Amino acid sequence: QVQLVESGGGLVQPGGSLRLSCTASGFTLDDYAIGWFRQAPGKEREGVSCINTSDGTIYYKEPVKGRFTISGDNAKNTVYLQMSGLKPEDSAVYYCATALCGNHYVAGFGSWGPGTQVTVSS
Repeated sequence: QVQLVESGGGLVQPGGSLRLSCTASGFTLDDYAIGWFRQAPGKEREGVSCINTSDGTIYYKEPVKGRFTISGDNAKNTVYLQMSGLKPEDSAVYYCATALCGNHYVAGFGSWGPGTQVTVSS
């Protein structure tokens, strides 16, 4: 039974930082890549980042490159998304999901977490 749960969202001022966590159960991080996605009001869901700890693949969407860092802790079966230099346009519900990804793409499939809200505002 594959399950994912996000945590770490909240309210932060522009330029601030948050660390999101995605804890997986029913599989290990070597079994599937894990992607981070977000959806803001009036916008389509978009892939943000992805990690495949088995082959070392890392993906970042262009707008977050240099600001977000994805990492995995195999012992905790958890993937993190460290977000720095946050901008109002980063505000969205963030989801993690089992994913397929390469260096230039991410596609979620199968299992999704319930999401965590990130709000960047003064």
